[in-house]
Amino acid sequence: MKKILLASVALAVLAAPAMAADLKAPVYKAPPPVYVFSWTGCYVGGNIGGVSVHKEWIDRTPGDPLIGLSYGSHQADSWIGGLQAGCNYQFAGGWVIGIEGDGSATQSDGQQVETLFPAFRIQTTEHWMATARGKLGYAWDKWLFYVTGGGAWAELQTNNWNAVFVPAGAGLAAIQKNTVNGWTVGVGAEYALGYGWSIKGEYQYMEFGTSTFFTPTNPIALAEFNVKLRQSAVKFGMNYKFDWGGPVVAKY
Repeated sequence: MKKILLASVALAVLAAPAMAADLKAPVYKAPPPVYVFSWTGCYVGGNIGGVSVHKEWIDRTPGDPLIGLSYGSHQADSWIGGLQAGCNYQFAGGWVIGIEGDGSATQSDGQQVETLFPAFRIQTTEHWMATARGKLGYAWDKWLFYVTGGGAWAELQTNNWNAVFVPAGAGLAAIQKNTVNGWTVGVGAEYALGYGWSIKGEYQYMEFGTSTFFTPTNPIALAEFNVKLRQSAVKFGMNYKFDWGGPVVAKY
């Protein structure tokens, strides 16, 4: 009888740890953290697109009875291509602020007969444009939508010549280049592809006001002009971003 009792006690002692293990709460593994893309960082990239430019010549010769009248306006469409660089900072969830500068080459050229003096021709050519802008946007993970605005600059070349008295190809024309400045506003969208790369599309409107060309003493132009310039540009580009701190981790 004692042997049976001792055997029962020993069996109970051996079974106790197993029973205690069965009574423990089940163990659940925490889900892995979810990584959300961050737009914080600086970037460089390139762009291509098109520009539509409106140019108007206005008489501003002192004492001229025609002062303030238009000598003609023309539209010129052209390609553009260039580079951009900037920095973004993401905060308060999806809000993004940033700065960007870009520069683009173009060959926006247009000419016409002067409306007030048909013997003369006017020609305007834009060679490059650049902007420096601020950005404000909102991101949904890898999508970023933003508005932008700031300063704009462009190089404008004007030609004026008498097509009646100057033989074709003679090269006798009044030529002047000015760097004009103004402002720009626009909207854009960007999508992150991964590994630092993203693609973007952007629309910019640029207004340069007026810039003065030639003088009444110029032997060919014989007048002083204000040239007004405004344009719309559509750009498609690609950026490479250098991270500041890696992705944002969404915690449960």
